Amino acid sequence: MKILVIGGTRFFGIHMVNELLANGYEITIATRGKSSDEYGNRVKRLVIERTKEESLKRAFDGRHYDIVIDKLAYCSNDIKYAMEAIDCDKYIHMSSTSVYEPLHTNTVESDFDGVSKKLIWCDRTVFSYEEIKRQAERALWQEYSDRNWIAVRYPFVIGKDDYTKRLLYYVERTMKSIPMNIDNLDSQMGYIRSDEAGKFMAFLVDKDVRGAINGSAEGTISIREIIKYVEKKTGTKAIIDKAGEPAPYNGVPEYSINTEKAQTLGFRFSVLQEWIYELLDYYIQSIR
Repeated sequence: MKILVIGGTRFFGIHMVNELLANGYEITIATRGKSSDEYGNRVKRLVIERTKEESLKRAFDGRHYDIVIDKLAYCSNDIKYAMEAIDCDKYIHMSSTSVYEPLHTNTVESDFDGVSKKLIWCDRTVFSYEEIKRQAERALWQEYSDRNWIAVRYPFVIGKDDYTKRLLYYVERTMKSIPMNIDNLDSQMGYIRSDEAGKFMAFLVDKDVRGAINGSAEGTISIREIIKYVEKKTGTKAIIDKAGEPAPYNGVPEYSINTEKAQTLGFRFSVLQEWIYELLDYYIQSIR
């Protein structure tokens, strides 16, 4: 099976590509060519400018792929450029649970309606992150409903390799007693571990499923629980103050992600409470 991965050179994309390689697939990665990767001669490489339609047409002209996994499509124009330029049997879009308006307890795939609201062809800077991701999915639902595609929706992806350092923010500022402005201390929220996020994407390539699908670890945790654990482990005291720096997960409501659709395919996600504290210990040690 020939698989094209657009992106795939950092964070959970690395876990995904390694899983695909372990499964024996022929992998081509398409990037700007500015980041090194660890794959050596196990993959083929193409250089593209993801936001330029002509760049994609030149790179993919005359090529066919069984599967395309697009980790870099953020807006509706990104979807259009890929769909018009790449010949493939299945397209897997890296979406986000940010499309839900709003997130809530037991969020299911049908809670986002990609059909009824107007599709706006847009670039990445026109709207907020949440809205451009919605527009990307609306492009799939409204303009490419006849194509074989999957939109994978993840909540916050975390792990030892998390370059965003959003979860690390709470650990570090608690340990250093740096004031934090947190507006959702007690909101239960869902996460997915980076290696699992990559493995689930790879799992989907040969599955008979279409449309949106959620992925998330089982269970939730609040920021207060995270901070209390760090305080207990380190003997420090967090300073919660409205005058402090706004925390990275501010504004996110209480929610959980329903993954029954993924489970019916045979994928079992890990239990958040079984690994989140080990990750926090890793962060604590890295700061010490």
